Amino acid sequence: LDAVRGLCGSLDPAFLARAAVYARGRGYMKDMPALLLAVLAGRDGALLEQVFARVIDNGKMLRTFVQIVRSGVTGRRSLGSRPKRLVQRWLADRSDAQVFAASVGNAPSLADIVKMVHPQPTTASRRALYAYMIGRKYNHADLPREVRMYENFKTGVTRDVPDVPFQMLTALQLGKAGWRAVAGNAGWQMTRMNLNTFLRHEVFDDHKLTRKIAQRLAAPEQVRRAKVFPYQLMMAHKQADPKLPRIIREALQDAMEAAIANVPAVDGKVFLLPDVSGSMHSPVTGHRKGATTQVRCIDVAALVAAAFLRRNRDAELLPFHDKVLRCELKAADGVLKNAATLAALPSGGTDCSVPLRALNE
Repeated sequence: LDAVRGLCGSLDPAFLARAAVYARGRGYMKDMPALLLAVLAGRDGALLEQVFARVIDNGKMLRTFVQIVRSGVTGRRSLGSRPKRLVQRWLADRSDAQVFAASVGNAPSLADIVKMVHPQPTTASRRALYAYMIGRKYNHADLPREVRMYENFKTGVTRDVPDVPFQMLTALQLGKAGWRAVAGNAGWQMTRMNLNTFLRHEVFDDHKLTRKIAQRLAAPEQVRRAKVFPYQLMMAHKQADPKLPRIIREALQDAMEAAIANVPAVDGKVFLLPDVSGSMHSPVTGHRKGATTQVRCIDVAALVAAAFLRRNRDAELLPFHDKVLRCELKAADGVLKNAATLAALPSGGTDCSVPLRALNE
């Protein structure tokens, strides 16, 4: 954070604005674009106005932006008049259903943001929705349909599972039919993150629904819309319960093929030099109490190498530790298969000059 703030101080605001748009639209980053916008809010309000809607493209990004501004790390602790107006416009540009779906999350919650910026509702349903969110009196009949369905389900008036964000339902008592309804309506990211949960609740006992979920996971347009990178799919594949249906595990591999479209094709001759030494078998997040991941550094290196090999078909691979290892991979093979093969190579010491010497020779 200190390094980024130091860099921002010496950069032109127009570059910060472009970097924020790129980081979100192409890099799929979550915190950095919001931080750059928060810096821009104190540097150039006109530029902030130009790029705000392109960077703040969902409720999580909105909450992150407000959280960063109010933390004081960019020099201010209040939103200010222009950012408030932009947040009001963001809310006004979304449907009641979109605002309700964006209300998941806290610190700050969307309700907190509504209290901060005081948006002016233009319809009875939006007025009721804002009152519902911030805990004030409202006319139940005026609530948007999605909210009424959710409240009716929550209070037992109806057994029909509403089409609302997954997080709103997990604390409720859902039976087998309820979990299947949730899985049937889930978005792509929610599906990827909850495959083992669906398994525990017997969702995959329904073969027709299982095929539907597999088709959703593998659909290239849904993968692109979800802005998913290969790493997230590797995580899903590694954490997937072995009891998951084969069609679901294969769908994750199909999704990986779609996700590598985000990996660049590089002009010129490409050599891939993954380090497979013993230290690369450490957890990628380091050894942290209660937070150590099962993903190792070698898994990430292997994934990056396999993904670049898939996109750059004439690339050459030289895995190494204290010597270069022979490893014949086919670019046409699946990324997950090639990554697993690389990660399974024997390890040794570390000498990063070895593959360069081999290239020179």
